[in-house]
Amino acid sequence: MDSRISIIYGSDARKLTLSLLEHSDIKSRVPLGASIALKPNLVVASPANLGATTHPGVLEGIIEYFFGYGHRNISVIESSWVGERTSRAFEVCGYGEVLKRFDVPFFDLKTDKTVSVKTQIGGIDICETALNTDYLINLPVLKGHCQTRLTCALKNLKGCIPDYEKRRFHAMGLHKPIAALAAVLKPKLTIVDGLCGDLNFEEGGTPILSNRMLLGEDMVALDTFACNLMGVDPDDVPYIGLAELYGAGSAKVPNENIISLNSPEKSAPIKQSGITKNLTRFVKEDSACSACYAGLVHALYRLKEERGMPCKLPVAIGQGYKGVAFDGVGIGNCCNCASVQIKGCPPNAGAIVQALIDFEKTK
Repeated sequence: MDSRISIIYGSDARKLTLSLLEHSDIKSRVPLGASIALKPNLVVASPANLGATTHPGVLEGIIEYFFGYGHRNISVIESSWVGERTSRAFEVCGYGEVLKRFDVPFFDLKTDKTVSVKTQIGGIDICETALNTDYLINLPVLKGHCQTRLTCALKNLKGCIPDYEKRRFHAMGLHKPIAALAAVLKPKLTIVDGLCGDLNFEEGGTPILSNRMLLGEDMVALDTFACNLMGVDPDDVPYIGLAELYGAGSAKVPNENIISLNSPEKSAPIKQSGITKNLTRFVKEDSACSACYAGLVHALYRLKEERGMPCKLPVAIGQGYKGVAFDGVGIGNCCNCASVQIKGCPPNAGAIVQALIDFEKTK
C-alpha cells in the first residue's frame, strides 16, 4: 500500500479535488467499466460550511474527473448516524443537484442488505453495496470528535454499517470495532475534506477555516497525519494504533511521504466568534493564511484542554509580520523576526503546541 499523502491548499472544493486526482494520476488505477462508489460524510443534515459534512464540490470534482475519462458506473453511498434520515442529510447538504446533473445514483445504506464479515474482533455486519464495489473512495471530513478526539478516514467507514452495528460499536467503546472494520473494508482511495472541519464536535457548529485537502491510499497514515494537523497525539486516538496492528495501514508518516502541491495563500480577513475568539484573544494577526491560523487555533484548543485555561503567551501570525521584530512566538515562516519562530508553511498544530510549551518554560 502506498503511504504517501498529497496535500493541497485553497477554498474551491471542486478544483482542489480535480487537482489532487490529476496529480496522482488516479485514472491509471481504475479499469474502465469498474464500479466506483463515493462514500462521503453525511452524519447529520447540516451544510458543509458548518464543519460536519463533506462539501458537495468534492463529489462534483470526482465525478467530473472520472466522466472525463469515460467512466460512468459511479454511485454515492452513505448512511447517516442513528436518528438522522440519510435522505434528509443528502438534500440539506446539497448533493441532490450535483447527482441530478451527472445522473449519478445515491444509495442509502440504511436500507441495504448486509454481509457478516470475520474481523479481528469477531463478525461485523457490513453493507453489501460497500463491499461489492470495485473502487471505493472514502471522503471523510477532518474534524474534532467528542468521544474519539478526532474523526477522519478510519472512522468515516462507520457509515458503511447498519444502525444496529453503529449502536454496538458504541457499546464496545468505538476504538476496536473502528479499527477492525478498517482492516476488512479497505477503500482504494481516500480524499479528506479539510476545508473547514469542526474544532471539537462531529455535528459541526464551530468550523475552523483550514482551506486544505488531502489524498492518500493509507487511511492509518492519513489519520496519523491528521492528528499532527490538529495537535492531537495519535496515541490519544487508540483506533489508529489498533488499525495498524490489525493490518489496515501504517502509522509511520515520514516527511518525505508528504507531497505539497502548492502553498497556502493569504485569506480574507479571519472572522472570529465564540470559542475561537476566546482562544485567540492574545494573538496578534496580520494577513494570516487560513491553514496557518487553523493550526494555531487547534494548538491553542489542545493547550486549553490540558490546562483548563487559555494560553496567554504573546503570539504573532501572518504575512504582515515578515521582517517585523516581535517579542514572543511567531507562527510560520513569515514571522522570521520573532524571538521564537515556529517554522513551516504552515506549521502543524502539534509543532505549535510543543513550541508554546517550551517557550513558556523560559518565562
